[in-house]
Amino acid sequence: MSQLRTVQVLGGGSAGSSAHVGSLAAGLVARGVQVTVCAPAAVDRAHDFTATGARFLPVPRRSDPAAVAALRAACTGADVVHAHGLHAAARTALALSGRPVPLVMTWHTRRYAEGARRQILHLLERRAARAAAVVLAPSSDLVDRARARGARDARLAPAAAPPAHPVRAVDEGKVRAELGAVDRPLLMAAGSLVPQHGFGTLLDAAHAWRRLDPAPLLVIAGEGRDREALQRRIRDEELPVSLIGAREGVGELVAAADLVLLPSRWEGRRSPLAQEALRSGVPLVATAVGDVPELVGGAAELVPYGNADALARTVVRLLGDPAARTRLAEAGRVQAAGWPTEDDTIAHVLSVYDELAQPLATGRGR
Repeated sequence: MSQLRTVQVLGGGSAGSSAHVGSLAAGLVARGVQVTVCAPAAVDRAHDFTATGARFLPVPRRSDPAAVAALRAACTGADVVHAHGLHAAARTALALSGRPVPLVMTWHTRRYAEGARRQILHLLERRAARAAAVVLAPSSDLVDRARARGARDARLAPAAAPPAHPVRAVDEGKVRAELGAVDRPLLMAAGSLVPQHGFGTLLDAAHAWRRLDPAPLLVIAGEGRDREALQRRIRDEELPVSLIGAREGVGELVAAADLVLLPSRWEGRRSPLAQEALRSGVPLVATAVGDVPELVGGAAELVPYGNADALARTVVRLLGDPAARTRLAEAGRVQAAGWPTEDDTIAHVLSVYDELAQPLATGRGR
């Protein structure tokens, strides 16, 4: 049997999908698979796919004839082509037109659009889902969405949690003092300051807990286009909230917090903030969206997206119930210990490749 050959195709290369491809490439190469990664050159400069042992070919994120031809040439001789994301899958399907090479798509995240863009997104989802022999998704709602868009075979894929950061002693008292939360509860959230991350709802909920004595302080780490509007609300409504800007790592903030809040409209591919909270044994209150319910199990309090009243009630209840917070902290560590590993993810993907390449292997005498 000859060596299995795969091509991994990335589009714009979000941090999450690029990290996944890097991990996948390294694991597949270690198992004797020949891997080629196709992505814009800037993505490789940021993630260095050749360091995994894979071959890298620069292919721009465009659908013009030259870019499609370059991708088609890169896929020549592949047993399986694996596209990551909707745009990458649609372009790859075009490049593979007329060739019997199976296409796998990983649908990493759900996108939102309004007006005319919503119809365009719907068409893109249909095109990508129908082109793939197998669609892999990290959450059940994306599996259902792929099937609704006409996917022939959509499967829930184990999404590995990245390795835990080395344990480092955190001076929680110092962190809380720097944030201004020495004698008051500390609530913590993080993410880009954009509408889909739900920080507007978080400010709505803050009206309820600002009446507590002492009033909890909510710190939000992150930057984005909504910062000015959020800051204006905080000032005008006199909310106990502090926008502290982007932080390279949020581990120290999580460790120092009494509660971690995740109010997003959608979370996919293993929310880093949720992972950090559960691993650190800090109670998490999150929206029941995307793969969050599957990630946290019963180890977090889940509320509906956009429901400020439910979010506020849950926060106030937990702040008044130390025993409940302790139970969540213990359950979080147990839940985190059972998350899939990178080996689990790679083994699952390889089993899909072997399944799809088998007819080709029979036909070519592999």
